[in-house]
Parts: sequence; C-alpha cells; structure tokens
Amino acid sequence: MRIKRKTLYDILTHLILITILLGVAFPVYYTFVMATHTHRDAYAFPPILRPGNQLLENMERAWNRVNLSRLMVNSLIIALTVSAGKIVFSILASFAFTHFKFRGAKLLFPLAMVTQMMPLPVRIIPMYRLMVEFGWLNTYYALTIPYLASTTGIILFRQFYMTVPEELADAARVDGATPLRYLWHILIPLSMTNIAALFVIEFVYMWNEYLWPMVATTAQDMRVAQIGLRMLYTTERAAAEWNIVMAGTILIMLPPLIVLILFRKQFASGIAMQTTK
Repeated sequence: MRIKRKTLYDILTHLILITILLGVAFPVYYTFVMATHTHRDAYAFPPILRPGNQLLENMERAWNRVNLSRLMVNSLIIALTVSAGKIVFSILASFAFTHFKFRGAKLLFPLAMVTQMMPLPVRIIPMYRLMVEFGWLNTYYALTIPYLASTTGIILFRQFYMTVPEELADAARVDGATPLRYLWHILIPLSMTNIAALFVIEFVYMWNEYLWPMVATTAQDMRVAQIGLRMLYTTERAAAEWNIVMAGTILIMLPPLIVLILFRKQFASGIAMQTTK
C-alpha cells in the first residue's frame, strides 16, 4: 500500500513538472515557429504551429534591417565588462568584510545591503544628470560603470568565504603569504564555481537590460540588442512583421543561451552551494 502511494505520488509529481515544462517551453517553440513563416502566415488563424521554411531569410532581414551585428557587439561588450567588473569588486569587498577587522565594518555591510532595495530604475533621473555632467552619454562608461557595484556578488562570495577554515589563512600567513597572495592563490581558485555562477547571472541580466541603455544613448551605433528588437517591432507597415521580430528574438537569445550552456554545471553547483549553507 505504501509502495502504491509512493508510485502515485511520483506519477503526479512528474505530470505536474511536465505540464510546467510544456507551459514554459511553448512560447519559445512558438517564437521559433513564427520566425520560420512569411508575414502572411504569421497572421494566419488559427495559428500555424508547424515550422516553415523562411527562417534563414527572416534572420537575414532582421540582421540587416537594424544593423543587429553592431547592437549585439555593444551588448556583448557591456555584458562582459560589467560581469568581469562585478566579479572583481565583489571578491575584493567580500575578502575585506571576512578577513579584515576595521572600524565601521558592521555598519558598512548593512548599508551595502540597503542599496539592493534601490535598483537602477529608482535612481535613473539623478544617474542621468550625473552622466550629463560627466559627458558620458552615448559612451560605454554610462552603460557599464553604474552597474559595477553588486551587493548580490558581495553576498555570494561573503557567504562562501565565511565557510573557509581560518586555519587556512593562518597557515598561509605562517608561510609568509601576503593577504593579496592568499586571495589570489588560495581563495580565488576555491571560488571558481561562485565566479562562474555570478558571471552567468550578470551576463544574462546585462544582456537583457533595456531601460537604462534607452535613456543613456541616443546614437544608433551605441544602442544595444534589446533596443534593436524594439526597433524591429516598429515598422512602417500597418501590421508588425512578427516573423522578422521573432527571427531577431532568436538571434538575440543565442549569446546568453551559449553562456548558460557553457557554464551550466558551474552555475548549478554555485547556486546549490548557496542554498545548502
């Protein structure tokens, strides 16, 4: 009887999970299907759910219509710069909070956490005025520097460094290692899983940014991929060319998808380490 209940529970659990998976995957599938049809077929009713044969043509039109190559290069530069910068600053800040005793440490960390409650959209007007004063509009400075401080990264590395035995630091100190040498040769190699996890999180987040790049840039050659997608939607035709928009969506989805595939094991391990602590 107990075995039968367990079997029914497993079947019900799998059915629920499969239903959720299909619900999440269907929009992605429909995006792909829409990108393979002509403009006329995209408006067919009932909707066509089988792939067509226009994918490459639609991708080429999306690529050339808004100079998508330039916009994706901009997004790639911004995502890589912010991801790398956040990792560096987060490691250094976490190392300071966990391995040094200094006046105000107990106050600074909560203050850093408070900034998590003030995302960039809340600060967008003063940030815009600051960029104007610096003359940074339409530059990579405006698109990267406001994002470099990361409380998420500080929490991620601080929690990990607090689990490292103090005897390891004592042993390194006895061997004559300076704090930075201890950080570089011992802590950072131990933190590679967390580094990969934070890199994936920040790369995907920055790749999907839309609001601040829209505000901070007016020059077409400094726009980002997400704005390019909006430009594909805005068309002179009476009806939006959804087949072209969806083809552009697939192209824009590829870089974060590749990053997630390359670092999927490290990302899963890094998240699992944080949830088990």
